[in-house]
Amino acid sequence: MFDSLRARLYRIGFNLFPAYRGTGGRVTYIAPDWQEVRIKLPHTWRTRNYVGTTFGGSMYAATDPFYMMMLLKNLGDEFTVWDKEADIRFKKPGQETLYARFTISDEELAAVRAALADSETDSIDRHYTVDLVDAAGTVHATVRKTVYVTTDRSKRV
Repeated sequence: MFDSLRARLYRIGFNLFPAYRGTGGRVTYIAPDWQEVRIKLPHTWRTRNYVGTTFGGSMYAATDPFYMMMLLKNLGDEFTVWDKEADIRFKKPGQETLYARFTISDEELAAVRAALADSETDSIDRHYTVDLVDAAGTVHATVRKTVYVTTDRSKRV
């Protein structure tokens, strides 16, 4: 129950935080275990570009922080996580509200931990993809994120 309340407070915090609020995006759901996050990006005067479609910068910025945050929340304090690179592919102009659903499975978290448990490996890059879709499920853009993960071995006993 406490985790559920905490996730709701994070959702509210994201939506009030000026840097995220400026994207035009809104967080609609954060799972208590941080393995799923959902957002929506309304098509409004604030997110519209010169030709009347959703601004590509808003599309990217609305999706930017979530894979990094999800890994930080799930891996724990002995890991350092940073966004390393990103790529966005525009497939169809957005003229309606767009949605994205971010997920990280238990298997992916175990794979990250296993890769970093190897004494030869100090860091890894992981690649994640999320689609911005309309209500009918049509993909308007695909964002690919590369996230850098490392362990802070000085904290280990």
